[in-house]
This record gives sequence, structure tokens and C-alpha cells, in this order.
Amino acid sequence: MSAQTPFLLFSGTRSRYLADKICKSLGLPLGQMNIQYFADGEFSVSYEESIRGRDVFLIQSTFPNSDNLMELLLMIDAAKRASAHSIIAVVPYFGWARQDRKDQPRVSIGAKLIADMLSTAGIDRLITMDLHADQIQGFFNVPVDHLYASSVFLEFIQKKLPMDNLVIATPDVGGTKRASSYSKYLGIPMVICHKSRLRANEVAEMRIIGDVEGKDVLLVDDMVDTAGTITKAADLMLANGAKSVRAIASHAVMSDPASQRVDDSGLTEIFFTDSIPYPGKSPKVKILSISDMFAEAIRRVCNDESISNLYVIK
Repeated sequence: MSAQTPFLLFSGTRSRYLADKICKSLGLPLGQMNIQYFADGEFSVSYEESIRGRDVFLIQSTFPNSDNLMELLLMIDAAKRASAHSIIAVVPYFGWARQDRKDQPRVSIGAKLIADMLSTAGIDRLITMDLHADQIQGFFNVPVDHLYASSVFLEFIQKKLPMDNLVIATPDVGGTKRASSYSKYLGIPMVICHKSRLRANEVAEMRIIGDVEGKDVLLVDDMVDTAGTITKAADLMLANGAKSVRAIASHAVMSDPASQRVDDSGLTEIFFTDSIPYPGKSPKVKILSISDMFAEAIRRVCNDESISNLYVIK
């Protein structure tokens, strides 16, 4: 790689698909790195070019399994030991973010633990997107650039969806702030689904607060895991007279049987970003890329420029 390159980008194994698109947007090659695997599953990381005194961006989401997180930690450690000038972790999907508080006795706060691990490994900055809870930024003692997929989704909504009959909806009360931001920006009504759970990933009861009769509904969420909540919300909207129901969500966790549930539901379409690779095959699932947004954020961080105008809504 040329010595004139202003900064270097490297990717973990499972985020290579996104790193390639980010590099293409920046007009830069992806850095050369080697990951050696041992028979028992252990692996080691090494850089195949000098990174001494350079700003290094490490692109790796920490979605399941945990090897992705361990790989990122080893990438950070190797960069620190190779005398990188600064180490910026680019984590489009920050895993364990649902464990952001102690909401019952004797539980871990996984998001804080991951933040401590990344900081101890040696990052100087984190660039991420649509954390499950905004306050996770406070778990870090390094700068956090928290991007929002809304800038990608809003452009799509305004170009492709029927704005004159659209209603924004949230599949649970916890997403009210996010849905309200979309509603205010677009100047359209909002409705809320209130749900109660018996246990994690299992919805016991759900009801609608607001009117969806004859409306085209757009459900807004930050992630979809098993798709139980969002598909139940979609079916409930249709049962209450909605004309159509679509959904947008930043992260396609999509654990089994999520794809089947989406196919069997009343959802017309569901749109995700490519923060996580979607391995399933559902005709209702569509993917929008965040590569240009992350490329611009990386460029501005490296050039000490403001990124605030990348935030269309929060």
C-alpha cells in the first residue's frame, strides 16, 4: 500500500463484504492482514504491511458468534504492538447492547463489559451505528461517533413509499423515541404497539395505541432478532384495518426462525442495512447499504472534520 495513503483500513473476516464497499467508496485499497487458525479453533492475527505511526481503522461488527469480537480484540492488540498512531474500531453492529443495565438481581451488564474490553485492548475511538441504547456511549472513556441509519432510510422512504397515506409505528414502547423522530421529521402521524413479555424473545400480549385504519404503516425498529415482535405487530396492524405494513430496522440479526416468520406474516417488505450480513433467503427482505455513510464518517474523522451533519435525525 502506498506510503501516501492518509489512513489504513483493515477488516475482520465476517465484515469483509462491508469493508470492501467502504474502501470502494473511499477509493482506497483494503489493508493486508493474515488470520491463522489452529486445529482447536484458536486463531492469531498479524498485519502484512507496516502500520507504524499510521491511523488504523478496523472494520468489524460483533454479531454472533463470539469469534467476531475476539478477532476484533486481537486486531486491536496487534495494531497497538505494531506502533499504530491511532486505532479506531469501526463497529457497525455493536453486539451485547441489549445488556445495558442491571434490570434484575445478579445479572451482567454485557455492553459495559464489551466497552471495557475494547478500551483495555487499546482503541482510541469507536465508530458505531444505532446502538440499542444511546447511553452505551457513556460506557466508553474514548470518543464515540454514533451514526444513525435514519439518513439512509429517510432517503429511501421519501423516494419509494406512499407519503400521503403513511403512518409511522413502533413495535414496542421502547422504540417510541426513534419512531417519534421519524414522525416529526416527515410530518406524519405515529402509532405505538404496547407489548408485554413472558420471557426473552416471547411476546405475551400486544395492543395498538393510535389509529391505523386504511393507512400504509411503516414499523421502525433498531434490530430484528427472532422477528416475533415485529411480525406480530404487523399482523395486528392489518387486523385493525391497515392497508399495508412495511418495516425498517437497522440490524438484521434474524435468528431462526425469523425469515420464516417474516414470510408467513402480513409484512409487505422489511428493509435492513448491511451492518450484518443477512444469510437467509426471504423475498420480503431488502438490504440498503451504509457503506457510503461510514466511508464519509471515516474520512471526516481522519481529517478532523465535524460529522454532525451526517445526523439527519437521531
